[in-house]
Amino acid sequence: MSAQFEDKVVLITGGAGVIAGATAQAFADLGATVVLAGRDPEQLAKAAGDIRTGSGKIDWVTADVTDSVQVAAMVGEVVHRHGGLHVAFNNAGIFGGSAPVGDLDENVWRTVLDVNLTGIFLSMKHEIAHMRTNGGGAIVNMSSNIGPHGRRPGMAAYSASKAAVSVLTQTAARDHIGEGIRINAVSPGASDTPMSFRPGETREDRDARVKTAVPAGRVGDPAEVAAAVVWLASDAASFVVGHDLVVDGGATA
Repeated sequence: MSAQFEDKVVLITGGAGVIAGATAQAFADLGATVVLAGRDPEQLAKAAGDIRTGSGKIDWVTADVTDSVQVAAMVGEVVHRHGGLHVAFNNAGIFGGSAPVGDLDENVWRTVLDVNLTGIFLSMKHEIAHMRTNGGGAIVNMSSNIGPHGRRPGMAAYSASKAAVSVLTQTAARDHIGEGIRINAVSPGASDTPMSFRPGETREDRDARVKTAVPAGRVGDPAEVAAAVVWLASDAASFVVGHDLVVDGGATA
């Protein structure tokens, strides 16, 4: 796979996040041109500056994935700057806090679904519009082990959004494989990111909690999630269509 992504353009939404950074690094190491997308230009510029490009390249573009006009412009700008779009990792997402269903704020529900589900729908819609007339491509959507594979009390909005992402991915995969577009999802468990900490929890507290909750005895390394994304986007996974790859140390096995 060492040279497989040379001359390929990879778009990563939620581009300022930890898993986005690890995935951008993995693709850049394999020669790709990687474009990070998100809402905050300062955070994107910092994230891009942290990537060791090697034989690849790094760029960024601002966009709000809940706004169809901005998403269309994002894809158009990537194509304009770099000549195409071959791989997309639709990674933008939010947690939205924790509350029982009966106490869940309606605005929180709408916001979580808007970012986590509608954001992926709009991203795919405009990515597919380019890929279907330009030789196809590969799309990987960020789901979660919470929702499609397991449930947690107080996480209704997040769980519902991610379960829907998994089903949306499968449906889109069937819709577009005939056009040369492979669509899959990745479902991480607790990874070493800010989202893995409970309020007020130290790293030692979190690691002790996870050690007993996860069969592998630890949180995941973001690089392990990145490796799954890269594999799903690669020719090594050319017959993998509509799959939701769980990377959670056995937590939902």
